Amino acid sequence: MDVLNALADGFVTAATPINLLYAVIGVLLGTAVGVLPGLGPAMTIALLLPVTFALEPTSAFIMFAGIYYGGMYGGSTTSILLNTPGESATVVTAIEGHKMAKAGRAAQALATAAIGSFVAGTIGTALLAFFAPVVVRFAIALGAPSYLAIMLLALVAVTAVLGSSRVRGFSSLALGLGIGLVGLDPVTGQARLTFGEPQLADGIDIVVMVVAIFAVGEALWVAAHLRRSSAAVIPVGRPWMSKKDWGRSWKPWLRGTALGFPFGALPAGGAEIPTFLSYVTEKRLSKHPEEFGHGAIEGVAGPEAANNASAAGTLVPMLALGLPTNATAAVMLAAFIQFNIQPGPLLFEREPELVWGLIASLFIGNALLMLINLPLAPAWAKLLQIPRPYLYAGILFFATLGAYSVNMQWFDLLLLLVFGLLGLLMRRYGLPVLPLIIGVIIGPLAEGKLRQALQLSAGSPSGLFDEPLALVVYGIIAIILAWPFLAAGVRRARGTTSPGVPPATDRETGVAPAGIGARADGGTAGIGAQADGGTAARVELTDESLESTPTTPTEQR
Repeated sequence: MDVLNALADGFVTAATPINLLYAVIGVLLGTAVGVLPGLGPAMTIALLLPVTFALEPTSAFIMFAGIYYGGMYGGSTTSILLNTPGESATVVTAIEGHKMAKAGRAAQALATAAIGSFVAGTIGTALLAFFAPVVVRFAIALGAPSYLAIMLLALVAVTAVLGSSRVRGFSSLALGLGIGLVGLDPVTGQARLTFGEPQLADGIDIVVMVVAIFAVGEALWVAAHLRRSSAAVIPVGRPWMSKKDWGRSWKPWLRGTALGFPFGALPAGGAEIPTFLSYVTEKRLSKHPEEFGHGAIEGVAGPEAANNASAAGTLVPMLALGLPTNATAAVMLAAFIQFNIQPGPLLFEREPELVWGLIASLFIGNALLMLINLPLAPAWAKLLQIPRPYLYAGILFFATLGAYSVNMQWFDLLLLLVFGLLGLLMRRYGLPVLPLIIGVIIGPLAEGKLRQALQLSAGSPSGLFDEPLALVVYGIIAIILAWPFLAAGVRRARGTTSPGVPPATDRETGVAPAGIGARADGGTAGIGAQADGGTAARVELTDESLESTPTTPTEQR
């Protein structure tokens, strides 16, 4: 009953006129950026961080949550109409969604995506409301050693799972941890990595760095591959579904929700893996498997539900533990820091109005998104015709204005340019962006817990292993790091692979094993998609019945 009472209070907060206004702004803006390939909620929230300085934290986070959920909704539109995933999580949607659109069923594909997103988002938000307090009660009992171990697990899991190369993933993480060290040592007051520059004594502003990496880096990357021609968009009627479509969609919606929520709550779980698993599951269970690869509605309904359920699951570790599991959550964590709010177990106790107002706003935002997306799908499709030079020129303008408004110093503009070039180079050489951002945010927090644990044990390393949970987590980290070597040893022992011969693709799904064709800047397990809100990578299924090749935003441009 405590959860229901708190949620009722949250609805009182979220239903105020000003918060409802920001919820509407958030879902509209989120849908728009989700439709436009190459943008995404992470970049949009990063651009808005400086603008929200003057807002109440509750209103700001309600708008951010609307942008996050709206981006998940909007990404399906470009996947279905253009065969170009606007978000990495909608790569799988393009496989069947675009085939449906080419067969004249774009309206039905958009409708099942929108309604499935509403169903999954609503169920996922309810699970968030009930599970997050349980996680909080568990987390309050943890000490510094356990927190340190959990943070290390998040860092290792993100770098090891989201990138196609562990070396690149750990390189990006090391770069982020190094940036997080810039400034004065919190204990001794010693300057670290400031190079004699007084303006670096307080560290690098997280808002400036996030805006540079996501917005400026992405704009420069797109400009380097720019074509002025706009893409041809398949016409859309008013989205609707027949009785048969409803009958074939409701079970995939529920199964996709069951897959998406737990993966979203896991470190490095993300939405890419559950959407792919949902697609494979629906093909196995479908009464019409021959339609897969030619426009099966189950192949749109299931992955879209998994996508939005994972978005709700992502908020569980972010709010309860202060750990981001994807790029958008990392940027939202930066927003908490901007407002001098510490996310974690005490957040529910110290800021109940903000937390429960945010959770209640997700229910409201889900309803608004369905009401907005169904009638306005043809209008959203027209956004795809905006010339890319105008679009990214506007992004660069607002990024510069936002970075300067943080401290009103020219030095921030210099940092914006430097980190923007860093973001460009990371995309060019395949370094994942997400470990960099998470390293900058979690690095200082992990350092604080490390010092606290050592101080409590009088400097003895045994203090890092004082709690049972810490030992369990360190064991999991060891398994994650050793798993590729163990798997390779098992394959060699069984003689299943030969030197120099790549593993065969799975004939059921047509997708090569984990890492094949995955981009280093966010790709996941054979899906080859980016998780940082940037360009989504190419998908190629070798099975004849599933042959589909969504193009990247860069290629379509």
